[in-house]
Amino acid sequence: MRGFFRDRILILVLVFLCIGITANAQLGFCTGNSGDAIFTETFGTGTIDGPALPSGTTTYTFTSETPSDGSYTISSTSGYYDWHNAMDRTPGDTNGKMLIVNASFTPGEFYRRSIDGLCENTSYEFSSWLLNFAQSNGFCGSDIIPVNVRFQIWDDTDTTVLASGDTGDLFGTLSPEWNRYGLTFQTLPGQTSVILKMINNGSGGCGNDLGIDDIVFKSCGDFIEVTNAQSDTFIASCEDQGPVSTTLTANPDFSIYTSHAYQWQQSTDGSTWIDIAGETTNTYTTPLLTNTTYYRVKVAEDVINVSNDLCNVLSEVFDVLIVPVPDPPISIGEVMVCSDALQPLRVNVPAGLEVDWYDAPIGGNLLLENNPNYSTAIPGTYYAEASSSLTDCISPTRTSVTLTIYELPIVTDEDLVFCEGETTTLSAENNSSYLWTSGETSQSINVDRAGTFSVTVTNANGCSAIKTIVLRQIDKPQIASVTSDYRSIIVSLLTEGDYEYALNDGPFQNSPILGPVKGGLYEVKVRGTNNCAAVRMTHLHLVIPKFFSPNGDGTNDSFAAEGIEYFTNYEISIFDRHGQLLQNSKNIDSAWDGTFNSVQLPATDYWYLIRTDTDVYRGHFALKR
Repeated sequence: MRGFFRDRILILVLVFLCIGITANAQLGFCTGNSGDAIFTETFGTGTIDGPALPSGTTTYTFTSETPSDGSYTISSTSGYYDWHNAMDRTPGDTNGKMLIVNASFTPGEFYRRSIDGLCENTSYEFSSWLLNFAQSNGFCGSDIIPVNVRFQIWDDTDTTVLASGDTGDLFGTLSPEWNRYGLTFQTLPGQTSVILKMINNGSGGCGNDLGIDDIVFKSCGDFIEVTNAQSDTFIASCEDQGPVSTTLTANPDFSIYTSHAYQWQQSTDGSTWIDIAGETTNTYTTPLLTNTTYYRVKVAEDVINVSNDLCNVLSEVFDVLIVPVPDPPISIGEVMVCSDALQPLRVNVPAGLEVDWYDAPIGGNLLLENNPNYSTAIPGTYYAEASSSLTDCISPTRTSVTLTIYELPIVTDEDLVFCEGETTTLSAENNSSYLWTSGETSQSINVDRAGTFSVTVTNANGCSAIKTIVLRQIDKPQIASVTSDYRSIIVSLLTEGDYEYALNDGPFQNSPILGPVKGGLYEVKVRGTNNCAAVRMTHLHLVIPKFFSPNGDGTNDSFAAEGIEYFTNYEISIFDRHGQLLQNSKNIDSAWDGTFNSVQLPATDYWYLIRTDTDVYRGHFALKR
């Protein structure tokens, strides 16, 4: 009865495979776990083309020259025709070779290879890399024939197709592109060999030129995750917490296998694995561990295959990590910087460790997590602690790093003025060294021109600041005129600026209107507000009264022009409103008392005419009684 059901299952499998072929099965890869490669074809290395494939592998003709339609070569270069000149696909190869095929004019099989040493009733994955040599902008243009390859896996009798799939049309590309294709299949009972076939679905001509590399067969089984009771996929423990043990469970996803046989393995380096005797169930409890140990499990669908690496697959690895107590971080050095060039405090730790910063050697406040660099603008001593990124395992002590911040020199920018034609001194605040933009290195420099001057001031700690001085020139004043307006003297300038004015030895003032002063000879002085040298001019100030009142009170009792006596020659004439000359005097200080022919004249306006060496003055004044 058992044989009857086995035969029925075999018939169903064959029927399913035949249906799959009729439906033009698609390419695909193992959805579970792949084992180690049990067959690999990389076509070798070297700069000499060949050797030719073994007899029976292909019906194409081998050539060590440029392959024509229906021929092939095995070479490290593909620089033929206008093809892509591509490297082989195998990683790490030097002068790696590939199978280069120029398709025959007649579609059909161009490669077959027997794969031996397989296990019966076992799922496998076939894969291969394929490259279209045609350039999309090449000679053939839009008429290029695409690459289209069918991969097939046959049983060893070459009568039953186990798997088949087409790449579909692959057109030319701007640059060479390797692409990987695969098939999954299952060997039949008693079957340990299969035949791989590659069939060109297109014809030769302009295009359909391809490269094949890295043909690989692997066993295909379930994806198997290993966890513990807490669903962890690894555990990590600090060595100072004592030995560790855990119970592991293999969890297949049943994507490929319907039954499972197990063999647990362990490794101390994650590379060399040894079987654990007697551990053949889906669970395993580790001994007490004081060193890092790795665990995995080999899985096959049949117990007869579990020890055959051509037939089994491997689970994910479960790491039991015993983390050593880390050493304290290594300081990169104390940091001493100027306040305008702050730098982080830095420490080093080995890979896999993290650094936390504190404000105290023990306890204290956590300032920054998981960073070997700590930036702050507050001087002081800070403490770095190393910890494992895997578990709570910290260094026994913290590493201190001190930050010293030096202040910059205190400088004050200035806006200064100086007098035209003079030299002024520019100075920087007292410090250790100085560098002016002029190249001078003294604390003070003398300049005689306007402009912007800068000096870099450096203190004893080597910190620098820049002082800027804007120097403006006060132009020397140019007097346009000095005039009198009754008792005021008014100064007009040709130049503009900040100036001060004075008479004789009197104080300087900001207003150009000086007085009131009595008539007389005065020295008018004008200077810049920066105590510049004064420009001087003599002015004879003539004050002509606007009224007088001859009432005998001693004030304004007569009409007299003040300062007239400083002229060498002068003449004063007084008239009434009808033009009657009332008084005339020459070069004598003759005041008029308001009478004519000893008769007091009435209160009214009278007119004067004053002639001097240089000017003539006309006007009127009032007589008040």
